[in-house]
Formats: sequence, structure tokens, C-alpha cells
Amino acid sequence: MRPKSIGLIGFDQVTASHLTGPADTLAVAALEDGFGGGVSCYRTWTIGLTNKAFTCDGGMVFQPEATLATAPPLDTIIVAGGAGLRRRQICHELAEWILSRAYETRRIASICTGIYALAPTGLLDGREVTTHWRFASDLHRRYPALRIDHKRRLVKDGPFYTGAGLTAGIDLSLALIEEDYGQQLALSVGRDLMMYLAATEPSDVELRPRDFASQPIDRFGDLVAWIMRNLNQNLTVEVLARQACMCPSHFTRAFKSVFGNTPGEFVENLRLNEARRRLSSPGKTLGSVASSVGFTNATTFRRAFARRFGTGPRACLDLETTLTARRPKLKVLAKS
Repeated sequence: MRPKSIGLIGFDQVTASHLTGPADTLAVAALEDGFGGGVSCYRTWTIGLTNKAFTCDGGMVFQPEATLATAPPLDTIIVAGGAGLRRRQICHELAEWILSRAYETRRIASICTGIYALAPTGLLDGREVTTHWRFASDLHRRYPALRIDHKRRLVKDGPFYTGAGLTAGIDLSLALIEEDYGQQLALSVGRDLMMYLAATEPSDVELRPRDFASQPIDRFGDLVAWIMRNLNQNLTVEVLARQACMCPSHFTRAFKSVFGNTPGEFVENLRLNEARRRLSSPGKTLGSVASSVGFTNATTFRRAFARRFGTGPRACLDLETTLTARRPKLKVLAKS
């Protein structure tokens, strides 16, 4: 399994936790490889406007691994917030870069005021978003096409995530993990990070952390890693049960209790997510991608893809070419 590349975009006067929170959370996400080790789910990149170190609001200094010009292909882009985005030049430069990457990137996210770099692209027009409550009115004045609900901590609308709050980067990262690898891995990561609210009174049942220690997620950790390495194989319930050393009927019940889906639904989601990622790579064809993730029938692949993402796989192959000419122009930031 190849880790998904996540770009964390920083700049002078960035909010440090918007970079460190996602980096630390995504680093915990790993699947057992079946040999006592772990397979990392993500590779994070700290990306700066230039190759020079940048300083956050609190004084910490970050040395970027790449620049906007040299950043590798990314599965997901996360734009941090911070006072630096009050500088029009930074917003303009980031918005232009986001537009240049939008049609080859599976997801784009902003944290708090990071939305000021994403909103000028026009990609969020008509979509639901959130941001810090202090900036909601100003954001609405500048970009009235946005549907802003500052009371929500995290909003997903299509391939775009927006978050609000100092810990929004962690909330976002857990949501990405759940989307990519299922609820139980996200819960496992949250448990490792101790992301829960402690109850102050015995009656505060809703505030108590759920105890997932007794759930058999670890039993299936190596199985999920094995599935990712063998997506092109015939992954029937019998095959998976044999790999897990369980009888099929007991395996199906236990698997669903952990992941919330049947084995067939879980495998199909993994196949479709991986297919979507591979379709964004240059030189790929619809047939080669479908076959590489285990779909032997092109019609079945197209129907499953459309059911999962609301569009056919052909649209992903043609998206960048067909939309480049229609790419929205940058909007000019209104004067404060």
C-alpha cells in the first residue's frame, strides 16, 4: 500500500497547530502489515510559498520540505489559517496555486481562516462552509456565494472540507482517516491521541469516551493491509475469512461489528477510493485502473463508481482537460 500524500500549506504568521495537529494525527494512522510492523496510511508534506523557513504566529519556525512550485502530486491539500492571510499577496498566490492543482487533487481543505485562500478560487461558490465565528461576517461580505454556518466545527461539501476552531486540524484529520479507511481506524487513532471529553459528573453519559478497547479492531488490522495489497484479487467472503482464520459466518458478523459495513461493501469502498486516486495519475486508462483494483467488468465498475461518487470514472479521466478552459478566474478581494 502506498501512503496517500497530504500537503500542509504554511506561510509566515500561520497558526502552528493547524500544521502540527494534522501532521501528528495522520502520522498515527497505520495498518498492521501482518508481520508485527505497521504500514503508514499517509505521507505529509510541509509546503511553503518559497523554500525559506516561515515563522508561525507563536514564534515557531518551520522549514518547508517543498514549495508551491516543487510540491509533488497530492491526494489532499490542507490550507492552514493564520494572520498571514490578511496579506493580499499571500492569499492571491495561494489561490492561484490551488486552482492549478484543483483538478488533479482528490480533496481540498481549509482550517479556520485558511478559507480566505480557498474562497477566491470560486471552487466553494454555492457550497456549505464553516470558519471561525469572528470572521464569518467578513467572509460573507467578501464572498456572498458561500453558504456559511460558523456554528459547525467541520463541514464537508463534495471534495471540500472546511473547519473552525483551534483543534479543527485534528477534527479534519480524523474525518479524512474515516473517509479513507473506515470509522474504526479513525476511532483507534482518536483513542491513541486521547481525543475525548472527560465527564465531570456520573450523569454526563454523552461526554464519556466510548471504550473501544474490547472491540476486535486489532484482529482485522493485518487483514485490511492485506486487502489493500491484493485489491486486484477475487476477495470473496470465503477468501477473507480464510485469511483471517475464521469461519465465513462468524467472520461476517465480527467484521460488520467492527467496521459497520459488510466485507463486500468495505472492499468495494477501498477499491473505488483507490481507483479514483489512480485515475488522477497521468497515463492511466479506464480499463487498466478498473482491472488493477479488482473490477473485471467495466460496466460494473462504472455503475459502482457513479453510485459512490455521483459521477462516472470517465469524468475523472477527462476532468482536468475539459475544465481547464472553464477554470474560474480569481476574484478580487474586496477592500476591508
